[in-house]
Amino acid sequence: MKVLIATPEATPFVKTGGLADVTGALAKEYQKMGVDVALVLPLYKRVRENFRLRSLKRRFTVPLGGQKEEGSVWYAETDDEVPAYFIENNKFFDRDELYGTPDGDFPDNASRFIFYSRGILEACKAIGIRPDIIHCNDWQSGLVPVYLKTLYKTEFKDTAALITIHNLGYQGLFWHLDMPLTGLGWEFFNMENLEFYGKINLLKAGIVFSDIVTTVSKTYAKEILTEQYGFGLHGVLKKRQEDLYGIVNGIDYSEWNPEDDTLLPANYSISDMDGKAQCKKALQKELNLKGTLRQPIIGIVSRLSAQKGLDLIAEAIKKVLALNARVVILGKGDEPFHQIFKDIGEKNRGGVSVTIGFDNALAHKIYAGSDMFLMPSRYEPCGLGQLIALRYGSIPVVRRTGGLADTVTEFDPKKGSGNGFLFKEYSHRALLRAISTAVEFYSSKRLWHSIIKNSMEADFSWGSSARQYIALYEKAIKKVRG
Repeated sequence: MKVLIATPEATPFVKTGGLADVTGALAKEYQKMGVDVALVLPLYKRVRENFRLRSLKRRFTVPLGGQKEEGSVWYAETDDEVPAYFIENNKFFDRDELYGTPDGDFPDNASRFIFYSRGILEACKAIGIRPDIIHCNDWQSGLVPVYLKTLYKTEFKDTAALITIHNLGYQGLFWHLDMPLTGLGWEFFNMENLEFYGKINLLKAGIVFSDIVTTVSKTYAKEILTEQYGFGLHGVLKKRQEDLYGIVNGIDYSEWNPEDDTLLPANYSISDMDGKAQCKKALQKELNLKGTLRQPIIGIVSRLSAQKGLDLIAEAIKKVLALNARVVILGKGDEPFHQIFKDIGEKNRGGVSVTIGFDNALAHKIYAGSDMFLMPSRYEPCGLGQLIALRYGSIPVVRRTGGLADTVTEFDPKKGSGNGFLFKEYSHRALLRAISTAVEFYSSKRLWHSIIKNSMEADFSWGSSARQYIALYEKAIKKVRG
């Protein structure tokens, strides 16, 4: 089986969020399984600057409305020998940022990712490959399934398409006058195809035309069928319900492993936890946190946005500190939250540490040095933070939604089962109750060790998820080939 993963970002090449971790790790897992896999991404400026690439000396042309855009194909491999193709067009991708600046999205994002989607198939033609399946990811590659069923249906008649929705809140919405850029007729601009409240919706296009639709947890697959979580697409998804599946993400345990993590001041394992105490002590010192090792540290590594429940944290922070806990926050996102948490950090020096931005080394140290890890998300398709926290014995305190509900189970002291603490109601009071319960159990060394053991024994490596995807690829291919 020849698998092509179409993604706007993937580790190790380029990353703005969890999508890159997922696609990079999944391709790596396929490579280990012996699957014929390759990635295909835009050739961004930062990729060109940081990786050794080889031109395949293959050029192609993509019509965009009345214009023609030239593209070419470049090649590289990861350290694990995963092949990666890159679609070059300097006008569209030779920029410092992937999707926009802090002031907003790039105004030509429709042109950029229409070019990328159609360029994928032109690149396949140019280099002579015919994938059995193209695994599309999010709105940026949403037109690929459409093209497979329309403009390229003869040349790629045996190629199936699967699209993964990583976050339904991001759909690739553009004004209707961009429709000619797609090369598709206006007959496709209707509510059954690409039209969405008078605009073009690229994610909807992928959902409608893909052979299989997946999202990143079983609970989220159910939630997005409802008006509350469907972002206007719940009706479309209900029509595809028989072809909609939830597969929880995994994490790459070669990167996230406290036993050999080179970014930590000390390593540790489930059988020897001394290093975790050393990590906590080092974190306290580095971030100027006051207190003793017996005071719990609550870690947060997150995009700073309303989706992540940051408003609840801001409301609850004083009472969290009153529980004798310390709070460490690392992340970036929406400017209003940057200012809110900067102010909280200034007013609570020694009790709260706030770092705006992303620091990979500090993220590793927070996962290892924290006692608890907080994710009070308004919605969470899967979440990677809680999976990493479990691996590092930093106990998740999460809202019962999406992938958080699928991966974190409430600790039961009588049975000794469970790996974290959950709350359902979206309120700072419910959040505070869950944190209070966690702090109460933290005071018992015996019970806390039991929770840590449960968390570190949980297996969220990519093997199981990869096998589920392979089964769906086979289903999609069978569907296309009759």
